Amino acid sequence: MARAATTTDAFNAVAEPRRRQILDLLAAGERPVNDLVELLGLAQPQVSKHLRVLREVDLVHVRDEGRQRMYSLNAGPLQPIHAWLRKYEQAWDERFDLMDTVLNDLSAEENNDEQGHVAGGQPDPHHP
Repeated sequence: MARAATTTDAFNAVAEPRRRQILDLLAAGERPVNDLVELLGLAQPQVSKHLRVLREVDLVHVRDEGRQRMYSLNAGPLQPIHAWLRKYEQAWDERFDLMDTVLNDLSAEENNDEQGHVAGGQPDPHHP
């Protein structure tokens, strides 16, 4: 099955790492295209191509300010991605809780071992 065009929805548009970088930069606030070019270290036509894709799925808005084109984030279309990922949040939380339990158990065992021995590795006769 052929992959969907990047301009069909936010999921496909953000599949490209450079476009995610652009969104990260715009999350901090509106920026002119020249700033994005400089910060990304890409040629202006490449950045413009990515911005076009992001505009087509409504993830960025553009406005003219004098001779500059100012780009800003429109996070609304990211909501379906957030909702989809939220389904997995419970599984991640459960795994982190399990990892915390294992680490706490290991730490408690280590503390018990340290308390049961005096310097030199000999058992402490006063410690049960």
